[in-house]
Amino acid sequence: MLEADVAIVGAGAAGLSLAHRLSCPAPGARRLSVLLLNAPPGPLRPPSRTWCFWEPGRGPYDAAVTASWQQLRVHTSSGQAIEDAIAPQRYKMIRSDDFESLIARDLAESEDVHRIEASVETVEGITDGAHVHARTVDGRPLTVRASWVFDSRPLGSLPAARTTLLQHFHGCFVRSDRPIFDLDTVELMDFRTPQPPRGLSFGYVLPICRREALVEYTEFSSAVLSQPGYQSALRHYTEVVLGLTGLEVVSAETGVIPMTDAPFARQTASTVFRIGAAGGATRPSTGYTFAAVQRQTQAVASALRAGRRPLPPPAHSARSRAMDAVMLRALASGRVEGAAFFSGLFSQVPMERLLRFLDGRTRLYEDLLVGMHTPVLPMLRSAVELPYLPRRPFPEQ
Repeated sequence: MLEADVAIVGAGAAGLSLAHRLSCPAPGARRLSVLLLNAPPGPLRPPSRTWCFWEPGRGPYDAAVTASWQQLRVHTSSGQAIEDAIAPQRYKMIRSDDFESLIARDLAESEDVHRIEASVETVEGITDGAHVHARTVDGRPLTVRASWVFDSRPLGSLPAARTTLLQHFHGCFVRSDRPIFDLDTVELMDFRTPQPPRGLSFGYVLPICRREALVEYTEFSSAVLSQPGYQSALRHYTEVVLGLTGLEVVSAETGVIPMTDAPFARQTASTVFRIGAAGGATRPSTGYTFAAVQRQTQAVASALRAGRRPLPPPAHSARSRAMDAVMLRALASGRVEGAAFFSGLFSQVPMERLLRFLDGRTRLYEDLLVGMHTPVLPMLRSAVELPYLPRRPFPEQ
């Protein structure tokens, strides 16, 4: 049996972020022994993926950031371009492999954090701590006893919800032999794609340099597409909408992000907590997760250092979650047309303010101003019916 003050299960964005914060104590701060349990290569380890977020100026992970921008553009279904600067914010793209490499270098120099490759099978709360039961790469059983356990593994199934949509996407990192991409501007939402009956779809372009970019097709709907369906949709967006041909595909990524008003349990036993997407860090209305993970893990690390009970705080405020629930219901019911809904917001609200709103950093009067630029009657109808809707499990895909 191994023992530690803290055990972290999973080495995705949340697990690595918490381990990194605990590996760098301030002078005189309380030191904690930490075990980070990462699944060995295989089906339990998530594939490489890309995270996007925004923050003002420089940030702690800039060394791993692939590219960043201060100019965003949205295209409406009719082709109108809406463009705005977001200073002092910067929109940043970070690839999971680069993030993991950056954190791994720092963890390798830490005397407090140790990494173990093992497949975690169960986490059991006990008196004055918890047991993590795992199996090593060679199949040997391993038990870790810790005072606190933070579990960031994906949930086996979604909690019951009144409304759940899926944000599902397929994207490719592409390379051209000509300088064809606008290096200064992100195509954040391009609605010149065929729209589903309920929900929305859009294209997404993140230029890395004049010859390279991530081009992605995204849908908010109740069911995922087949792989040929994604490839066809992305090819249509790239070749027909953008008019780009002859691109070399360097790598591809496909993913599914639940967008749900379900409540996520942040505690499963007196000493066992969930962090990251499993702990509700994903913003229900957008799918963005990385920035909320940083806020959540910073609060947990501060509590541990201070000797307080380290219950992860809600990643998003109650007001933000309530507004998201209304928006999801309006989209899922078909009362609002998704592309028109977001196009209207971006055309009437400064993008910098809208990003702060999406990050839950606006004040009440700013939230009300944003709300005034939405279809008021359909949104009110959705808000009125929400308390009467039952919460149901999301059907398996």
